[in-house]
Amino acid sequence: MTTSDAELARDIFNRSHLTGEFTLRSGVVAHEYFDKYLFESDPVLLRRIAEALAPLVPAHGVDALAGLELGGIPIVTALSQVTGLPALFVRKEAKTYGTCRLAEGGEVEGRRLFIVEDVVTSGGAVLDAVAELRNRGGIVERGLCVIDRESGGLKNLADVGVEIQPLFTMTELKAAGAN
Repeated sequence: MTTSDAELARDIFNRSHLTGEFTLRSGVVAHEYFDKYLFESDPVLLRRIAEALAPLVPAHGVDALAGLELGGIPIVTALSQVTGLPALFVRKEAKTYGTCRLAEGGEVEGRRLFIVEDVVTSGGAVLDAVAELRNRGGIVERGLCVIDRESGGLKNLADVGVEIQPLFTMTELKAAGAN
């Protein structure tokens, strides 16, 4: 890990690491939690995260970034600004009114979409989004997340043909926070 990566990891840890009892989306109870909204609502830290994520986005073969509601939306917006790639905002379920879209901001069908998520635990939210995007004709094979909680999510996604690269693992963040 470079010095700047270590500094970013430490700053994310210091800004968003909480202890207590937290029930995760997967139903698992955790005693450590990264409140992603604390780092996503900090404009300077969010920009630094987007700049660190940008090299993880392939230079070719991506038509749009696809950020998952709600936590992936600020990240995909900042990453879109840094990379110049268009962003789609992927809902948990398609609207039942208006355009009735699952993904706002552009078409899905036939496009190579690069998933952008904040935190991956079991990968459940990403798995759901990938299935729905693929059902609508999107091509989804890769993506990234800011934090991998190292709870099997990346393997679950790999099992359906989606490679997610984390910016940091939970282990790396905790180590940075200890320094």
